[in-house]
Amino acid sequence: MRFFAQSKLITKCLLMIFLIGSSGQLLARDLDEIKAEGVLRHIGVPYANFVAKYTEGSKVTHSGLDIELMQNFAKYLGVDYQFIPATWTTVFGKLTGVNGQFIGNKVVYSSPQIIEGDVMAHGVTVLDWRKEIVDFSDDYFPSAVWLIARTSSDLMPIKPSGSLIEDISAVKSLIKGRDVLAMKQSCLDPDLYDLYRTQANVILPTKQLQLNEMVPAMLNDEAETTLLDVADSLIALEKWPNEIKVIGPISEEQRMAMGFRKDSPKLRKAFNQYLKQIRADGSFNELVKKYYPSAFHYYNNYFSQAIKSQ
Repeated sequence: MRFFAQSKLITKCLLMIFLIGSSGQLLARDLDEIKAEGVLRHIGVPYANFVAKYTEGSKVTHSGLDIELMQNFAKYLGVDYQFIPATWTTVFGKLTGVNGQFIGNKVVYSSPQIIEGDVMAHGVTVLDWRKEIVDFSDDYFPSAVWLIARTSSDLMPIKPSGSLIEDISAVKSLIKGRDVLAMKQSCLDPDLYDLYRTQANVILPTKQLQLNEMVPAMLNDEAETTLLDVADSLIALEKWPNEIKVIGPISEEQRMAMGFRKDSPKLRKAFNQYLKQIRADGSFNELVKKYYPSAFHYYNNYFSQAIKSQ
């Protein structure tokens, strides 16, 4: 029995070595290992202007705020940069080796898998359930979830009361019996905001959508309204200024940050130091203006205080 157990263990180890060697995938690493190998692997999901995907023939390229931030962070560390594409349903597994999803108001884990990257960065909203899976960096972008409606809807934007909690309550009181498009496993998950208690008709896409496809789906008459976070809302308001309107907030203020494995504290610390540096010298705000110029209209205090607090 002892020989059989040892043989089984050896076989499992050899299989793991083969999988890693044949697929080019890697085991968990922290800063020292990354510097030794000479490459930072950035896992990202196409989302808004954080990670944008472009296809020309057979060539696929990516650009965006988080692409540039991670490329510059790699230079700061003195290593090369590599982008690892992911989806909302695979990104945690590619980072941590165990995918986690928010189901029934709790995190449900999948079977173990091979780790493919070192950091996830694509405008990731810091949510309590995600904190169970990863450690977040210092925040770098403000967010919230708003209710967006077609201009033709008889829903009217609320009048701000001066209290965010009261404003959220006012918006929720308007959607009883209304169609509201939402998305599971994202910051637009209806369970995060007790949306079912409002007696709204919550509609979940029958096919997997990107967050930037929520407004087009709404305009295509799939729903009267949709949940949308700040980043996508800013882009949508510029793209469809006469076709959509903001009714009001569904969530309290949120923040976005980079996600790191819990066993990569040195890499997380290095990124926080880098972020502090570019906030202090003004280069961070210049980068934000490149991809989100209207963010300063809505959140000027956030970005100005980021510099003043250094």
